[in-house]
Amino acid sequence: MHIFGPVPSRRLGRSLGVNHIPPKICTYACRYCQLGDAITMTAQRRPFFDPPAIEEEAARKLEELAPSGKAVDYMAFVPDGEPTLDLRLGEMAKRLKRFGVPLAIISNASLISLPAVREELALFDWVSLKMDAVRRDIWHALDRPHKDLSLENILEGVQEFARSYSGHLETETMLVKGYNDGEDHLEELAAFLEPLAPAVCRLSSPTRPPACSDVTWVEEQRLAAATAIFQEHHLHVRILNAYEGNDFTRTGDLREALLSILSVHPMKEIAVAHFLEDHEESPGDGRVLLEELLQEEEIITTLWREERFYARNLRKASREEKA
Repeated sequence: MHIFGPVPSRRLGRSLGVNHIPPKICTYACRYCQLGDAITMTAQRRPFFDPPAIEEEAARKLEELAPSGKAVDYMAFVPDGEPTLDLRLGEMAKRLKRFGVPLAIISNASLISLPAVREELALFDWVSLKMDAVRRDIWHALDRPHKDLSLENILEGVQEFARSYSGHLETETMLVKGYNDGEDHLEELAAFLEPLAPAVCRLSSPTRPPACSDVTWVEEQRLAAATAIFQEHHLHVRILNAYEGNDFTRTGDLREALLSILSVHPMKEIAVAHFLEDHEESPGDGRVLLEELLQEEEIITTLWREERFYARNLRKASREEKA
């Protein structure tokens, strides 16, 4: 399944996800990534899945959701890897526009120096660009980019995109203790963002299990200090650490629906329980399914900040994708 949800989104309300990158192909191997380490790192764009097939899947999903009467706020491109790696991203966006649902994309901005990528991002109504660092040493240590990438080119590409883009532009900064949360660096980052005039600058710290065990979230006082620095540069800040809730919607096969969400969105134990209870089958079916998925190693569990999370085993999914 390439279309999943809707899922509750802290950024976008009720979002229907588009997963158009195989697990887990990315330009970065961010230390804090909630999906774990990158399995395949690349900076080369290429085609992945068939856009007409994804368009058909989106049509079916929207048709299944219609009887509920609940609106979908956005179709959001939030795949297993970096969305701009898809050479047919623009074609896919144009195809999905026909449904009349606003399109959103969350990108790490690593390929934004390419004119074609900027043109494709401009097709989206809502664009979020990751801006964790403006210093090369911090960028390398925290985001762990592919060797062919250049931070200077990325920063220039972000500036060029911000000048020409007419939609809703946001930036997102994940603050990790001891990496990019120093006041001097935050001052430099805010100074870079100020002339871009994004509608929102989102600040967050890890709320789900990270790829690297040494990752530590920043305390509320540091988030408050970062907010003050950004506001001094006339930036509109929103903190992204609130829990998004348990309102995950499913249609169709329960197993496929759960796996498709867990591929891109690790869920708290309480959210999984709520999701499995909210279906027409007998109440025990969900618990049996969960045990089966754990035994088959299709999903994994992790304890993080005294809470249990479930996530898709992307290494197994990647092996199956290649088989």
